[in-house]
Parts: sequence; structure tokens; C-alpha cells
Amino acid sequence: MGLTVFGVMTLLLGCLAGVFVALMLFGLAASANSGAAPVPFSTMLPGIAMYGGLAVVLVWLGIGSIMARRWARALLLIFSWSWLGMGVFMTVFVACFMPKILAGATSSGTDGQPAMPQAALVGMIVGMVLVLGFFFVLLPAVWTFFYHSRHVKATCETRDPARSWTDACPLPVLGFCLWLLFSALMMLLLPVIAHGVMPFFGVFLTALPGTILCLTLAVIWGYAAWSLYRLKQHGWWLIVIAMCGFMVSAWMTFARHDIMEMYRLMGYPRTQIEQIQKTGLLDGNRMAWLTAFSVLPFLAYLAFIRKFLFRKS
Repeated sequence: MGLTVFGVMTLLLGCLAGVFVALMLFGLAASANSGAAPVPFSTMLPGIAMYGGLAVVLVWLGIGSIMARRWARALLLIFSWSWLGMGVFMTVFVACFMPKILAGATSSGTDGQPAMPQAALVGMIVGMVLVLGFFFVLLPAVWTFFYHSRHVKATCETRDPARSWTDACPLPVLGFCLWLLFSALMMLLLPVIAHGVMPFFGVFLTALPGTILCLTLAVIWGYAAWSLYRLKQHGWWLIVIAMCGFMVSAWMTFARHDIMEMYRLMGYPRTQIEQIQKTGLLDGNRMAWLTAFSVLPFLAYLAFIRKFLFRKS
């Protein structure tokens, strides 16, 4: 019964993601028909691709949960943990940094409008934190608790006794493999959505060189994912070296160049760049530190899954 209920709710989440895709497409059409400058499709493509793919995956997983498939339970557990982790990060980010972002975006400027009252600003932040806490912390925590249950695991294994492809490696390793595949797909989209702009050891690569780098990274992520899925040690070393190289490359680039330069190369509208500058969050060498520290959680997770690949004989 529980697998059916959560399967239906997962299906509804997939439908909700599909609604977001429809809304973004409607917004693009409305922008093109209005007198204002149209929103470039390339800036909306990542969101459309992400929510479209999420809609398909969640509908597929919801059906799998209703049918009590062991692969669906494994993938939904990975999805729930990922959902929870991102939700906690998003909630903390909004609570810590959104006040400054909103204050900069709503302060008096060229439009001559007064700044947002402090009470309204606080109310908006509290509302955003509560919404994020419900949809991105509470809900994934419930999903994680349910699919982590040994009773759910036993039910799926009883009703679907055949060995599944999700049983080929431990779930923590499988989860990282899936994230690597997702990153590889994003790298394939970057030449379209970002004009192939990539930081590379102190410079920004664009056009053909940047596209070649994106494709190279996509191949590396994809091969590393396959190797880790097969529990090959060289796959672990490959991704560790690649991530350390990416961290050093991004640090060297953003220590010398302003991130606004990258946005201009990517074709962002001037008004959007100005809004980003108003926040002040990426001024100076903050982006260099941000890119460096953003890799550390992945390296820590790689250290965690190392025990599954380097077992003592």
C-alpha cells in the first residue's frame, strides 16, 4: 500500500515538473510577443531540459514504485537523498544570502523606486525559507525515510526477486555514477547554452576550444561513471584527479578575471548582468573561493565511497 501511495505522489511530482516546463515555454512565447526585449532561449534551455528530464524520470519511478520494482526503490532512495541534500543547501543559502540579494535588487537606483521596507523584506525571506523547508527538506526527508525502510526493501525484493542493474554496485556508488552522467549531459549542453565559455587555467575558452573542452569533460565524466559502476579503482582516481584539476583551473581563472566577464562572453543581457552586480555576492575573488570550496563536498563524498572500491582482500 505504501509503495502505491508514494508511487502516486512521485507521479504527481513528475506532473508538477512538467507544468514548470509548460510555464517556461509560455513565458518565452509571451516575452517574444511583448514589446520588451525577448528572453534568449539559451538562458531558459537548462531549466527546460532539467524539469523536462525530471518529469520523465519521476513518472517512470512512480510507476516503478507502484509495481514494487527493486530498481525503482533504489533509484528513489538515491533521488530522495539528493533532493534532501540540495534542499538543505538551498534553504541555508536563502537564509544567509537572500537578504543581501533582495536588498540590492530592490534598493533605489535608476528606476527611482524606494527600497523595500525592512518588514516586507524579512517577511519575504521567512516565507521563502518556509516554502523551501517544506518542499526541499521535509518532503525529501519523508521520501528518504520511507524508501530506506527495511520493510520496503524486503517487499520490493519479494515481489521483484530477479537481480536488477541497480544491484551491481552499492547505492552510494551508484548515486555518484548517476550524478556524473547528469554532469556529462550538462557538459554536452554547455556549447549551446553558454557559447562554449569555460574557465581554463587563467583564461576563458570560447567557441571551438571551449566546446572541445566541454566534450572532453563529458567523455571523462561518462567514462568515470561507467568505471565506478563497475567498481574499477582507476575510475575513482580519474574523477579525483579531474575534480582537483577543475578546482585549480577555476581558481586560477577567477582569481584573475571577473565573473561578469564570463557572463558577457556567454551572451547574458546587460540588464541581467547589472542585477547580478547589485548583489555584490561575486565581487572580487569571491568566485574563486566559491568554485574552490564547491568541489570539496564532492571530494569528501569520493573519500566516503572509496571503501567500496578499495576493499582489503
